[in-house]
Amino acid sequence: MRTSRIRSAALAAVTAALALGLTACGGAEGGAKAAGGDNAAGSAQSQSASGGGGTGGAGGAEQANGGGGDAKGGARSTTASGGTGEVAGKGTTAGAGQCRGDEMLLTAVHRFAGQQGDHLLVTASNKGTKPCWVTSYPAVKLGEAEGTALPHSKKDNPGGGKHLTLQPGGKAYTAVNLFDYGSKHQTAQSFALALRGADGHTGPSYSVALTGAKQFSWNEADVLNWSTTKPYNF
Repeated sequence: MRTSRIRSAALAAVTAALALGLTACGGAEGGAKAAGGDNAAGSAQSQSASGGGGTGGAGGAEQANGGGGDAKGGARSTTASGGTGEVAGKGTTAGAGQCRGDEMLLTAVHRFAGQQGDHLLVTASNKGTKPCWVTSYPAVKLGEAEGTALPHSKKDNPGGGKHLTLQPGGKAYTAVNLFDYGSKHQTAQSFALALRGADGHTGPSYSVALTGAKQFSWNEADVLNWSTTKPYNF
């Protein structure tokens, strides 16, 4: 009886030990499963973060494209400068040289003959194919005179140093003021005109066709600066 009890107690102890071992294995296996699940979840979160990083990368690309947009903005600025260049190109002074007498049509009208304000209205038309400029006042010699050209009018408006640019077909005007005191005057039916450069030097002289009263007389005379409007236009 005593031996049977010992065997029963030993068998019970072994069974309990086996049960404990199986429980431990099950717990370890569950722990491994739990750890695997956490690792998998962690990996998924990392992938999502990487995916988010991918999205962030796309955002970075959009910013780069935005930078490209800035570059396009720079292109617009260049175009604007080009536009300015186009405006500068259309501006009549770009590339214009001094007008040449042989490319100008010079005409004159005798106005207010024998009256106060007696003058020769001179018109210079650009007959060339390119813009050109005139400046100051022309060198005018009345009749057959070979001496000094007429002086600049002391009553003229300032600004004679400016360049007046004439497009093809464009016109500029000046006037030769005639002062006739009634005696000891000079008379003529023609005159010559030369254009001045920016340095004040004159080019070749050209005869000017005169319309209206063919003969004019003067004791003194002077010349106005070139202008884009007719002087004494009243």
